[in-house]
Amino acid sequence: MFDLFRSRTKAVRYLLGALLLLVAVMLVVTLVPGFGVPSTAETQVVAEIGDEALGLFDVQRAVQAQLRAQRLPASMASVYVPQIVDRMINEYALAYQAERMGFRVTDADLAAAIQRMIPQLFQDGKFAGREAYAAVLAERNMTIAQFEQMLRKQLLIEKLQTLAEAGVIITPRELEDAYRRENDNVRIEYVLVDPGKLLPKLKIDSEEIEKHYQANRASYQVPDKRSFLVLIVDEGKIAAETAIPEAELRRAYEKNKDSYRVPERVHVRHILLKTTDVPKEEQPKVRQRAEALLKQIRSGADFAELAKKNSQDPGSAEKGGDLGWIVRGQTVKAFEDTAFSLKPNQISDVITTEYGFHILQVLEKEQAHVRSFEEVKGQLADELKADLVRDRVQSTADRVRSELVRDPQGAERIASTFGLQLVRVEKVSAEDSLPVIGSSPELQQAVSLLRRNEVTPVLQIDPKRYAVAVVTEVVPAHQADLAEARTKILEELVSQRLRQLAEQTANEVMAKAKEFQGDLKKAAQATGWEYKAPAPFARNTAVEGLGPSSYVDEAFRLPVGSLFGPVNVNERRFICKVVERIPADLSQLPKHRETLLERLKQERIQQQMEFLERTVREQLIKDRKLKINQATINRLQASYSGSQG
Repeated sequence: MFDLFRSRTKAVRYLLGALLLLVAVMLVVTLVPGFGVPSTAETQVVAEIGDEALGLFDVQRAVQAQLRAQRLPASMASVYVPQIVDRMINEYALAYQAERMGFRVTDADLAAAIQRMIPQLFQDGKFAGREAYAAVLAERNMTIAQFEQMLRKQLLIEKLQTLAEAGVIITPRELEDAYRRENDNVRIEYVLVDPGKLLPKLKIDSEEIEKHYQANRASYQVPDKRSFLVLIVDEGKIAAETAIPEAELRRAYEKNKDSYRVPERVHVRHILLKTTDVPKEEQPKVRQRAEALLKQIRSGADFAELAKKNSQDPGSAEKGGDLGWIVRGQTVKAFEDTAFSLKPNQISDVITTEYGFHILQVLEKEQAHVRSFEEVKGQLADELKADLVRDRVQSTADRVRSELVRDPQGAERIASTFGLQLVRVEKVSAEDSLPVIGSSPELQQAVSLLRRNEVTPVLQIDPKRYAVAVVTEVVPAHQADLAEARTKILEELVSQRLRQLAEQTANEVMAKAKEFQGDLKKAAQATGWEYKAPAPFARNTAVEGLGPSSYVDEAFRLPVGSLFGPVNVNERRFICKVVERIPADLSQLPKHRETLLERLKQERIQQQMEFLERTVREQLIKDRKLKINQATINRLQASYSGSQG
């Protein structure tokens, strides 16, 4: 798979990367015990594209994957839902449109893509067989049909993207303009008004807090809270209690003996003097150098030291020329023939390959053999134990959930019966951290949708622990009283007053600067605020003490000597002046031309693909080939925002 990403264009890598994201979305669900249990949501449809349907359950899985990947609280899901739905609809729509335009993914196209993505199935160019193919996908809880359906969609989209790429042309003028935009520099000076220094001037009393509460009491709400019990299935604990009998290990060894066959192999090191970039007439001199090194080695010189100093193989030189163990078929023929003909510690003559001249030494040699039971016992025990622990974790978690559904009041008994940790969580909202567990967006989201005595699915709360929770109490959302709202009101009033005072102060500094005919340094001295003259900067860089240059983009447009601001950066106010403009050095453009051209092309392709997505979507809706169930999307979004119970 990694060879694929190294060898393809960026655009194709992005597309196949998207496929991997879709696969990851699926894995989040299928690898968590109990989480993939079908529900009524699975039958609901978010959108229909041609003859296909995008199900609500698919979108829910994608949302959970996004939250897990970015470690976001469950409350953020409502922000991502529309984006994820749009992305999934667009993928279905583009694939459908590609088929309408006559594009097809042939079996040969599919086979080539599979070979790129799963190269281990094609040793020496030969397909390992459908059984091996199915086994690789089964490790990810996917079927061949599921994988190939997703892959066909992405290959269809890739064909559309190829069209977008073909129409992209960047003119010399566009290239020059882009270089100027990125490399023009400007120098400014500024005065900083820091609101933190204004804080002592603020006075807010209890009467003002109460008055604000009475005027805005409806806006202060305490979210609903839940108490629940969490039963934790700990993979580490189950692993510690699990042992594999030796008799079972021996049975597994005999059953899979062929997998422990070791081919003939040699442990070899070498010194390489390259000839790939050396003119033919100069190559005899390189060979003479190799012969001189061989003579030193045979006279007792240290092979490893000579390799470090002289070998031109970057992968092994630093290791004294050590290539490790190699098997037949792993290196070029001349190298292989020599390596397998030498005895341990024997030094070769100078040999020639297409890479240059080599000197080899075989350090160890092993004939083809089957590794003994004692050799593989530890590895085999680890593998069997991992499989058994995984099965026990899943079966334990499923049984615990079933018991809890039958007896929601019996959490303590069930935890004791199965030897599980029981965590009590009292009156928390979806945003609160949980005792012992910490932050767990999936668990908190699942609990927030349940009523008293209802049970969550089995959820993975970290790589080694799974949880099932039962809700014991629901405290409905309610309007906050003054005591509950006081802290929030005080924060709001301080923030509001501080903003007003900072803006007023910054305007006073600007007026003073104008009074001094644009002399910011004098204005700073007169008002008591900090003056700074940072180094020149370009677009897409940072300004010392201020932040990203995008905050002061005006500086690239205004004439030298212009005052501008106040600029608000994280509540700090900056009064700025353009001091100098420094044009880009166009003589340096040729050095950066290819990199800049490639980036501009990718940006243009991205723009064209976004335009294509919009156009295709609008046309399919017009042709009644795309139907979006907005009500279902709204309900899904509301379920995450907590506005629907």
